[in-house]
Amino acid sequence: MTSTPFDLPEDEALAAEYVLGALDLAERTAAETRLKRDPAFAALVNDWQNRLSDLNDDYPEVDAPNLLPQIEARLFPQAAKPRRWFAWIGGALTAAALAAAVVMMLPPPAPMAPTMTAELTAEASPLRYEAAIAGDQLVLTRTSGTDAEPGKDYELWIIEGDQAPVSLGVLTTASVSIPAPKAEAGYVLAITLEPKGGGPDGKPTGPIVAAGPLKNI
Repeated sequence: MTSTPFDLPEDEALAAEYVLGALDLAERTAAETRLKRDPAFAALVNDWQNRLSDLNDDYPEVDAPNLLPQIEARLFPQAAKPRRWFAWIGGALTAAALAAAVVMMLPPPAPMAPTMTAELTAEASPLRYEAAIAGDQLVLTRTSGTDAEPGKDYELWIIEGDQAPVSLGVLTTASVSIPAPKAEAGYVLAITLEPKGGGPDGKPTGPIVAAGPLKNI
């Protein structure tokens, strides 16, 4: 847990930091998992949400920007009708991407301080992922939504500008850790729904179910 000025018991301080958004990715993920299993902790979080709810009155609600059309335009430059099957421009799946798919089945190592993060969402999808590049690892955690439907897999891609998307592997668990790809702020991470085992010939074919740009911390 991050250092805090609260002179509170540990669980109280953790609940307050969670509500204030002061936890890092790993801590917040752990707190969200505990919320589902620990009624006492969930009650503390609810109490802090009620205590701090008046602060929202000073800030008008602002709709979150819909970045999906921009991302689709970069991913599918020749697509005439978005949200249907797309023709992708891309190269064959590399041996490195195949190796990444295998590594993604391994449990993630102990978290390090991230240098870049991304929130992956889509307007018409219940899925939400949080990504963080820390050291030489990219950690991807699903915070909302369920596994892919039977006979399908989620597949993770990285896109640099207008270049063809590169597969980072099939997502077999809700939380994965893979070797961090070469990336800079502005690169896009996208998840598509593909046939079992991933897109044929290393090219994405399914709809985007979550996407977002990488940002520097």
